[in-house]
Amino acid sequence: MKRILIVNVNWIGDVLFSTPFIRSVREAYPDAYIACLLHPRCKEMLELNPRLNEIIIYDEEGEHRGLGGKLKLITALRKKKFDTAFLLHRSFTKALIVFLSGIKERIGYPTKRRGMLLTKTVEASDEEVHKVEHFLNIARASGLNPKSKSYEFFIDDSHKKFAADLLRDAGIKEQDAVVVLCPGGNWDPKRWPKENFAKLADMLSEKFGAKIVISGAAKDVKLAEEIGKMMKTRPVVTAGRTTLKQLGALFTRSDLVIANDTGPMHLAVAMNAKTIALFGPTSEALTGPYGGGCYRVVSKNETCDLPCYDFTCKDNRCMQEIRPEDVIKEAAIMLEAKC
Repeated sequence: MKRILIVNVNWIGDVLFSTPFIRSVREAYPDAYIACLLHPRCKEMLELNPRLNEIIIYDEEGEHRGLGGKLKLITALRKKKFDTAFLLHRSFTKALIVFLSGIKERIGYPTKRRGMLLTKTVEASDEEVHKVEHFLNIARASGLNPKSKSYEFFIDDSHKKFAADLLRDAGIKEQDAVVVLCPGGNWDPKRWPKENFAKLADMLSEKFGAKIVISGAAKDVKLAEEIGKMMKTRPVVTAGRTTLKQLGALFTRSDLVIANDTGPMHLAVAMNAKTIALFGPTSEALTGPYGGGCYRVVSKNETCDLPCYDFTCKDNRCMQEIRPEDVIKEAAIMLEAKC
């Protein structure tokens, strides 16, 4: 039996981008033992994924911190006797760990001067491509033939029951239209102003009779509550109250999800929820929603080069110029869409 290790990336959205690659490996090697090396914060993204036999946690800030921790991981990987490793992460350290783990075939991009640690280097595209394609190019260079570019995320009945109970306890009926707002973001320039989210929420409630849910992580609770206080109607705030699996289940119940460029936005696409993505300083071409699904992107940037990582930007014009009226127009189209 072939034993394959996939060294994955470190962020929720990026791990979703890797799922078409994971599927392509499983399709090429249906009988192989396939494991994924993953940061602990991303574990939930791949739990229940039937393409994988095992998730191996690489806790760089905890158990595997320092030389001793890395030697512990290398020893554990050696015992598993992998014969092939695909490195999706560009890290030199991860390539060195794979090399020292005795994995004979090591495939990836020669970033961070790590080409000498790989047995097969993959040439990067001359043009910048979407992250999904960036990963799938590793598969193609290895002779694999990916059949789908759609994300995958798996939930079970317990997650669906949690979401149903959460909405029922908040007074939302099965026939009610539900719109989930995701106002968070891992850095401030990607966030649409909270005042705009509040105005949009009231417009959705008044025009479509929608019940508004404001979701997010624990760090987004204050933001969600502030938006709720600005609204005329009373929302259901689920920020800090759901796991990623439960959030995925909530998206399956929603009639529409409106989100900044965040991991939850991609999660909504993975769950085949109707999704509107609000883009400012990041590039839709590189990190926008991708593959199958029912989604639209709203972007008003016409002056700045993308992606833009100017964290000193004061006016955040690229997000400020998206008006609630722009989004409600797209929302009307999406709520009527058959997908």
